[in-house]
Amino acid sequence: MAKAIYRSPALTGAFWMVMAGVVYAAGNVAIQQVTMNMGFAASSVAFWQYGIALVFAVPYLWRTGLSVMRTSHPWQHVFRVALSALGVQAWAIGLASVPISQAIALVMTSPFFIIVGAKLFLGETVGPSRWIATAVGFTGALLILQPWSESFTWAALLPIASALLWGGTSLITKRLTAHERPESITVWLLMLLTPINALVAIGGGFAVPTGDIIWIMLALGLLTALAQYFLTLAYSSADAAYVQPFDDLKLPLNVLGGWLVFGYAPDTLFWIGGVMILCASLSIMLIERRREK
Repeated sequence: MAKAIYRSPALTGAFWMVMAGVVYAAGNVAIQQVTMNMGFAASSVAFWQYGIALVFAVPYLWRTGLSVMRTSHPWQHVFRVALSALGVQAWAIGLASVPISQAIALVMTSPFFIIVGAKLFLGETVGPSRWIATAVGFTGALLILQPWSESFTWAALLPIASALLWGGTSLITKRLTAHERPESITVWLLMLLTPINALVAIGGGFAVPTGDIIWIMLALGLLTALAQYFLTLAYSSADAAYVQPFDDLKLPLNVLGGWLVFGYAPDTLFWIGGVMILCASLSIMLIERRREK
């Protein structure tokens, strides 16, 4: 079985994408544990998470060298990483008060923001089928949010904010890939994300982990570095259009993690909304593949 996976680029890409989803789910459980249950400042979580991940990524930086950061578009890199950092902050703060299952389902609306942004800022043509899929996806998000219910809180919008910010990050990345090497984009992200997160953490009251939180933060940093590495392996093994559907497994994986660790049990509307988001996301991917062909 192992040899079959190794010899097949498709199976290898799918395997590493699933592994990335498992690691991300474990990381989300760790974030919710230290913020919601242990009272650690959510604004400081991202700094320690990505700062520790940067330490684990030092061998990669050593191998590529800082010369790879030469660019003619430094401010696009800075703006991209700033949006990414704000998205990480919104995500960490959101997980301090929103169940993992709800948060991960809402952040999966990011492709729909990308479509709107591609139309508004990149001038791309968006056909009726993609607009319909986008409308279905956002409707599914509304069913999950349930803004009409008494239990609704504004903190529930933070995963949506993360999806919007990370959608903007993807749009800038798409523009940068036209004239920048992937290695350059990656190194700029690694080098800038930690100091930007540090500024946000200081603004929110910088917190230093103590006791058991230290070990959880070390594990979280390692999980973050591993997830990024597994994603790289997935996309380098097979076409992005093939491995992307396996990324949608993060929804059931995070639901499982939230149920096992915190006892969260999503209601019927959550599952209806989640299926709508998944179907809309997959339909957009199929539409894009047809356009490429």
